[in-house]
Amino acid sequence: MGRPFSSRPRVVPPLVAVVTDSTAYLPDVPGVAVVPVQVIAGGVSYDEPSFGEPPLRAGGGASHHERAAPEQAVSQHERAGNDGMPSGGGGGGFRDAGSFRGDLASASTSRPSPESFASCYSSLAAAGATGIVSIHLSRELSGTVESAQAAAGQASVPVEVIDSRSIAMGLGYPVLAAARAAASGASLEEVTSAARRRMETTRSFFYVDTLEYLRRGGRIGTAASLVGSALMIKPLLHIVDGRISLLEKVRTSSRAIARLEDLAVRAAGEGPVEVAVQHLGARERAEALAERLPKRLAGLVELRVVELGAVIGAHVGPGMLGLTVTSSDL
Repeated sequence: MGRPFSSRPRVVPPLVAVVTDSTAYLPDVPGVAVVPVQVIAGGVSYDEPSFGEPPLRAGGGASHHERAAPEQAVSQHERAGNDGMPSGGGGGGFRDAGSFRGDLASASTSRPSPESFASCYSSLAAAGATGIVSIHLSRELSGTVESAQAAAGQASVPVEVIDSRSIAMGLGYPVLAAARAAASGASLEEVTSAARRRMETTRSFFYVDTLEYLRRGGRIGTAASLVGSALMIKPLLHIVDGRISLLEKVRTSSRAIARLEDLAVRAAGEGPVEVAVQHLGARERAEALAERLPKRLAGLVELRVVELGAVIGAHVGPGMLGLTVTSSDL
């Protein structure tokens, strides 16, 4: 005699796991494992904490949301144990609720080791994953991809390593696309394709108060940094071929932020889009920008306001304000 029929759907965990190197700019995403980049300050190494704010639906103002409780991830390999929202401080100071405490001006970052990725991949395979999609910071800005690739060759299941060619939510949106595809039961090839499609339709623009942090870390050329310091010019930057490049020069911060908004509107076009407003120690500016965007983006489906973590913060400095625009598949 067969088993009795049940109308309850059977919950099947995704067969494809998704790995990234940081979710500081995202809420915890179910099914995504994190191998954190290290922040080093005063000789002490910290895991970047995982934290974030929930998305705002189109039409919702930035001042009307509350931070959501983090969702339980399928794998918590090497995650930092604290979910804290950082706040910018004077003189480059930075503090979150329980992990990194230090001065961004003296902080540096260090990529995860191949052994960290190997341990993560092994744990996921042991938990039942039949394939892994590993999505990371641009190789032009970090050696994280190389560590992941070194470990992938030794993994017991197929691992697709993807260079996002971006940072922050430019990386976060491909991770979200991959996680959604994996949760729907997609194959390794389909999850990889979902991440790559999202990369192709994602653009990031950002404003920084000073280019000194980027110059010091070698993330932008000396000539470009001199442009930003001359006559107090405020630089607008974007990501091109995985590198941070100078886009425009603006005389004042208010004009720079207005121009940032115009660039995002142009990039969004008429189709459905998701937008992330990102900042470091510039919450008022970020929320004011988020309030204006729904009025200018007819196809806005989802809007996020997130504060970046110490890994990105160490290279852009306090006062950073950015916009990432991506096509929506919701």
